Amino acid sequence: MFRVRERFTLAEDFLAKFKGRQPDWGPLGYVTYKRTYARVLPEENGRTEEYWETVRRVVEGCYTIQLNHCRGLKLPWSMSKAQRSAQEMYRLIWEFRFLPPGRGLWMMGTDYIYERGSAALNNCAFVSTEEIPVSFSEPFCFLMDLSLLGVGVAFDTKGAGKLTIHEPEIADTTFVVEDSKEGWCDLVRCILESYVGECQRPKRVDYSQIRPMGAPIKSFGGIAPGSDPLIECIANIDKVLQPRIGQAVSSTDLTDLMNVIGKCVVSGGVRRTAELALGSPTDTEYLTLKDPQEHAEKLKAWRWASNNSVSAGIGMDYAGVGEQTAKNGEPGYFWLQNARAFGRLKDGETWDDAKVAGTNPCAEQSLESYEVCNLVETFPSRHATFDEYQRTLKFAYLYAKTVTLIPTHNERTNAIMLRNRRIGLSQSGIIESFDRHGRRTHFDWCDRGYKYICDLDRIYAQWLCIPESVKKTSVKPSGTVSLLPGTTPGIHYPHSQYYMRTIRIDKTSPLVEPIRRAGYRVEESVYGDNTWVVYFPVEHAAFNRSKNDVSIWEQVENIAQMQYYWADNQVSATVTFRPEEAKDIPRILELYETRLKSISFLPLLDHNYPQAPYQEVPGEAYLQAVAKLQPLSFTTLNTNEAEDVFCDSDKCEILAPPAHFPEPQEFDFVFDEAKTSDESSEVGAPK
Repeated sequence: MFRVRERFTLAEDFLAKFKGRQPDWGPLGYVTYKRTYARVLPEENGRTEEYWETVRRVVEGCYTIQLNHCRGLKLPWSMSKAQRSAQEMYRLIWEFRFLPPGRGLWMMGTDYIYERGSAALNNCAFVSTEEIPVSFSEPFCFLMDLSLLGVGVAFDTKGAGKLTIHEPEIADTTFVVEDSKEGWCDLVRCILESYVGECQRPKRVDYSQIRPMGAPIKSFGGIAPGSDPLIECIANIDKVLQPRIGQAVSSTDLTDLMNVIGKCVVSGGVRRTAELALGSPTDTEYLTLKDPQEHAEKLKAWRWASNNSVSAGIGMDYAGVGEQTAKNGEPGYFWLQNARAFGRLKDGETWDDAKVAGTNPCAEQSLESYEVCNLVETFPSRHATFDEYQRTLKFAYLYAKTVTLIPTHNERTNAIMLRNRRIGLSQSGIIESFDRHGRRTHFDWCDRGYKYICDLDRIYAQWLCIPESVKKTSVKPSGTVSLLPGTTPGIHYPHSQYYMRTIRIDKTSPLVEPIRRAGYRVEESVYGDNTWVVYFPVEHAAFNRSKNDVSIWEQVENIAQMQYYWADNQVSATVTFRPEEAKDIPRILELYETRLKSISFLPLLDHNYPQAPYQEVPGEAYLQAVAKLQPLSFTTLNTNEAEDVFCDSDKCEILAPPAHFPEPQEFDFVFDEAKTSDESSEVGAPK
């Protein structure tokens, strides 16, 4: 897939400065890292990486890709300059000045990427159903294929009405499912195509080759879920399509099929996926898909698996959909026309990205159908001056651009990715930066930083002999990645000054006992989902205001300003609102429709359900909890439970629902990764 002629390695005397050390973790940083990103080291009795080793793998992988790209095209490369550049990237990641996405921390530098392509390095993707008359199964199999790699996938419902469902013709054959993600997708493809008369359905399916639940997945990492999720997936496809025989496929059918596949991927307790549906704001059937009174059974069965949004149009009437959003936060909104016409709003209409068809599950990236996106996260609040931040932007850009040098395993995706080279340099801790630097200074950094990134892209595109990126910046919602340094995620305000942050850990995880010994509160999950719930005390030292103290209007204005000064893709944000502000949502949508590309909302409710992810506590309770804690130590553990993280956001991340389903509005998983003339010289290119 990607020929590696030579591997880049960091100097051992440089790495010796970091061996045995820990970075400046946030309150949940170390346990989040060990649970989610530390890979198993088979050559060392199966222990998992420490952070210095993960950063080494990531940086060496990044520069190995650059090196072999240049060697393959016979382009200039200086190993001494690359060594200096790589060491600086290492330091910036170690100090949490920027971080690759969760996908990058988990997969960059692994043989899997070189052998099977870069799909697993990408956060998210989008696929349209508009072309289902050409191939009914293709959008669904694309979603399944990418989801099995941990990539979040959004989709639209434009294929509604374009095909008629038929009774499958049965063939007296046996379909043997191969023990691979390709094997799973092949079975789903066969079953779906049989419903539109494109193939016969096998009379028997043999699942015996699929490895049992709990077996290790050696190449990708993680643990196998067994065959049961796939068996249930096929049964659920039948439940969706059998009642529809003789009728045209509807937006409900399309959404349900995508949700059924999403449920299949997350089943087993380790894998995760992210889905976003984009429907029409005039499709009343689509808008009521998650109504708990009308569709409680299907909501519990699989409709929890996507965040549902609408493709909004400039000038539309927002009254009906706005009132629905005010109830439970859905639908969200994506303005396709704005995504096509604009980069940064400050730069006016360009139509440089006119082929955009949708967005990713967290809605921070404009995407063509079958396109993928890779993101990288910067932390402006962890910089004292713009010059420091500008230097960080260079290496964050370099990481993201490098990911585009390796093709994926999907030819159609490659045709788009290699042309667009779309990347997303994001920011987290934006509210902390407002507090530290001031709003005006932060937006000035954004404006100057964006222009600097554009200059970099021209230089590096010429050196690497590839196209400039069609778009380069965004604001992702963050979540897991921002937990490592302990910054506020994306553009969101902190929950409160003091709170307990709960995370769920599988009961079989070896992380549990060290956490107990360190003095953290550990409870059995009340939902019977075979997990422990761990409480982490969190304080925002530079606390100013919480999400409860900020009006809906100020939050929306923050998004619009970041869309103006920074994001040429989009700003992903969930605007929280108090009950008395709900009436303002239709008016906000109308007033801001020309200044936004995407937005979602969430009512501020008193979440009194057990073990909520965020629980505000008094300062005294926080201090009492912290006083009981001892340092965490996971240095000899083999966790082997790495999770497939994509957008790294509590908003986008869709987990399997608990056995005892809370009310829909309580789904935390539904609502809630120099001088320009001399830039290229530092990664091995000539001046």
